[in-house]
Amino acid sequence: MRNALPERRAEREMSQGDLAEAVGVTRQTINAIERERYDPSLELAFGLADFFDCAIEDLFHPE
Repeated sequence: MRNALPERRAEREMSQGDLAEAVGVTRQTINAIERERYDPSLELAFGLADFFDCAIEDLFHPE
């Protein structure tokens, strides 16, 4: 699944570790999502959308 996490993080000048800490996961989880090797759980997808104050559809796009 394609995602816009790297762009959203860059807008806020955050590292993967910063984002991981903010949403309660590991940096490795954020890295795997960004590299499209792992699809987040629904709970995590909602948490990321809430953190970035956007809709889930703004972050994740099915291929």
